[in-house]
Amino acid sequence: MDFGLTGKRALVLASSRGLGLGVAEAIAAEGADVMITGRSGEHLQAAADAITARGAGKAHALALDLSDKATPARLEEAVEKSFGGLDILVNNTGGPPPGAMSEADLSVVHRQFEIMVLSVMDVTQRLLPGMRAQGWGRVLTIASSGVIQPIPNLGLSNALRASLVGWSKSMANETAGDGVTFNMLLPGRIETDRLKELDAANAKRSGKDLDQVAEAARAQIPVGRYGQVEEFAAVAAFLVSARASYINGSMIRCDGGAIKSV
Repeated sequence: MDFGLTGKRALVLASSRGLGLGVAEAIAAEGADVMITGRSGEHLQAAADAITARGAGKAHALALDLSDKATPARLEEAVEKSFGGLDILVNNTGGPPPGAMSEADLSVVHRQFEIMVLSVMDVTQRLLPGMRAQGWGRVLTIASSGVIQPIPNLGLSNALRASLVGWSKSMANETAGDGVTFNMLLPGRIETDRLKELDAANAKRSGKDLDQVAEAARAQIPVGRYGQVEEFAAVAAFLVSARASYINGSMIRCDGGAIKSV
């Protein structure tokens, strides 16, 4: 299937590794030009060079930190300079520290809200007018299965990412008439460095062996294994494609069936 992404211009936030990089690679493989972002300039440029070398879409690297309040304006300027506009925005952020919500430091909550929620809203509001004016756009926000079924010991992530659900749905209602769709993609346990860090934290907290923790986690997933980045990224590439024009205001799960609700 031709996704209709050849020549499209995409910005993928927090894409130097893990899910973000996987999504950028999948979109570029369909012929889109992508801008990848992250804090490590050298590592980011190497990732961009590798994407471009594959010969489909080209990649641009932009080193920045979403915790810097000047970042949304920098992104807006960089997109205009490199692309002259944008067709696809993939909102992605790193996760907050694990821990119980009842024990959260409110100063940490406030700071993480700025990074994980306000920065996403700011970047989107800056880049959305161009999409609406051209009559075509895709905004995909990567969150977590925890917005549907809260994940133990990830209280801050559950709470903050859930705030983006109402925002994305509201935006979907407001912009669909201009040809711009808003959707959310919810990863379950996808095998990334972040997942390894969380398994290690759970092992330390419970006093169990790391392999035992991972085995118990896999046993809770109907397909019996962790997901692969490429599987998740393929779903993302479809959701931002021309073929997904009638999917709007939705939350798509990519979790192997781990969420227990319908």
